[in-house]
Amino acid sequence: MSDSKLISKIPEGPLAEKWTKHKADIRVVSPANKRKLEIIVVGTGLGGASAAASLGELGYNVKIFCISDSPRRAHSIAAQGGINAAKNYQNDNDSIWRLFYDTIKGGDYRAREGNVYRLAEVSNLIIDQCVAQGVPFARNYGGLLDNRSFGGAQVSRTFYARGQTGQQLLLGAYAALNRQVAAGSVKSYPRHEMLDVVLIDGKAKGIIARDLTTGKIERFGAHAVVIASGGYGNVFFLSTNAMNSNGSAAWQCYKKGAYFGNPCFAQIHPTCIPVHGDQQSKLTLMSESLRNDGRIWVPKKMEDVEKLRKKQIKASQIPEEDRDYYLERRYPAFGNLVPRDVASRAAKERCDAGYGVNETGLAVFLDFKTAIERLGKDVIKARYGNLFQMYEKIVDVNPYEEPMMIYPAIHYTMGGIWVDYNLMTTIPGLYAIGEANFSDHGGNRLGASALMQGLADGYFVLPYTIGDYLSHDIQTPKTDINNPAFEESEKAIKDKINKIFNIKGKNPVDHIHKALGHIMWEYVGMARNEPGLKKAIEEIRALKKEFWANVYVPGENNELNHELEKAVRLADFLEIGELMAIDALNRKESCGGHFREEMQTPDGETLRDDEHFMYVSAWEYKGEDQEPVLHKEDLVFEFVHPSTRNYKD
Repeated sequence: MSDSKLISKIPEGPLAEKWTKHKADIRVVSPANKRKLEIIVVGTGLGGASAAASLGELGYNVKIFCISDSPRRAHSIAAQGGINAAKNYQNDNDSIWRLFYDTIKGGDYRAREGNVYRLAEVSNLIIDQCVAQGVPFARNYGGLLDNRSFGGAQVSRTFYARGQTGQQLLLGAYAALNRQVAAGSVKSYPRHEMLDVVLIDGKAKGIIARDLTTGKIERFGAHAVVIASGGYGNVFFLSTNAMNSNGSAAWQCYKKGAYFGNPCFAQIHPTCIPVHGDQQSKLTLMSESLRNDGRIWVPKKMEDVEKLRKKQIKASQIPEEDRDYYLERRYPAFGNLVPRDVASRAAKERCDAGYGVNETGLAVFLDFKTAIERLGKDVIKARYGNLFQMYEKIVDVNPYEEPMMIYPAIHYTMGGIWVDYNLMTTIPGLYAIGEANFSDHGGNRLGASALMQGLADGYFVLPYTIGDYLSHDIQTPKTDINNPAFEESEKAIKDKINKIFNIKGKNPVDHIHKALGHIMWEYVGMARNEPGLKKAIEEIRALKKEFWANVYVPGENNELNHELEKAVRLADFLEIGELMAIDALNRKESCGGHFREEMQTPDGETLRDDEHFMYVSAWEYKGEDQEPVLHKEDLVFEFVHPSTRNYKD
């Protein structure tokens, strides 16, 4: 097994000096030479928009691709609660080190020290950048930026804009992007979906994209390609992701030779509105910020549970002494602000024990009664008003009077394309940033760290590191899109689309996608075990055959065709789901969001196996119906000592 490609390029030396030293050592491109170079950015969320804006401002010629009609519709807008930074504005002893340590610990010691420290280090710059762009962060009475707490931390370091932080940050990045579009350094391609990455002499030199409004297949060349297309959580069908979100761009990179890192690491978010029926198409997230003031509980008495399910009583009628605030009971030091994977498993444990509070038995309460009594309704309304309004519109229950009902759901994928310290994949010239890469979160992402990573990569990491690669390309002419590599790639894409169209089967795309989702949630979801994972692999392979034999796609190729878009993505989801199950089966330990039932402590916590699994699993594609090859990047901890995560004291 060769790991020759897995060179992380993390600099030597003290942790706090690695990034500074690295920036001093890598090559740069002069302003005049930047104008000769072209970069493609795929995706317009926080990672892609910030990267394209920054690269355009530096003088590169950038092409940015968006599957929606506007970058403002990227899924980053759905982030509600906030963005982390180690400013220590609350004077509660926060620091870059503490943010670094909380992130490493929260990820259950399955992330690189060097990358995570850099993330914590540049986090403070992000806040300054966003304030300068006019992002309306919440402010305290004295006019200074306010902070609130999030899971996995005992300090308040999360900057926020009510319950719409992602939207406000994206508007800031979008404004910066538009400025470069107007200046001519960035060309925007809305309603274009990348279907393949094109390699010439082993290097990423362009993409094939489909114009989603006309169906036209187009070629685009560049000196480097940046993937910022988000995660693959919609492999589960029901998730908190926008229905357009998909893993296809990243997956095509994998099939062209980019290793895929830690595919089994998928995050379950503990505070989602529960599933309400079998015709539902997505799930709605209630921000983790609600756990600042909301308390999570189920009844202590089974008779109260039964009365709730029969609607004989309301939750507000259950007296305080009959409520089990189980997170406060099990984790006194962190209480309701334990990390997401811990809170999710605790909710599942209570529901599995029969204490779920809705008709399906799959819900717990998130209650603001105590906070309203302590602070007053007006304070709670000022902090979370739009979230409360959203909940009431969906559920038709007033959360100021009755507790919210929540249950865990698929949210974020920590796995993604393997990248080195420069954010470059195993394909030269191909970069991956934000949720599309695997790099900074390990086995579990702490809340408010997705926005932090996307903007860190786009504003403050990639603009430096991509120059090191492009400095060797200043004499390289623009990529010729008539090169045979583009022709081969375009033909393969057209053949795949025609093959899907010509099946003319009986099953709609969503029917097969829902079946995949059931398999994934049942066997590769919150809890996993060896027999279940083997069954999942078997059932996914059978479903893949069913897709290629019996899917039905109406309409034509040369027009707007949402069913075709979904079918092409589902073909990839079927393969992604299989690799996730293979990776989960291989990782015989529990860590973060990857919970193997065979590997747990007596009180139900994750049980890692540092001796055998302290590595990043990087999978190499070997071809259709061939088993992928596992490569291992060993994780070395020089500055923190991996220990059993403890959120109890």
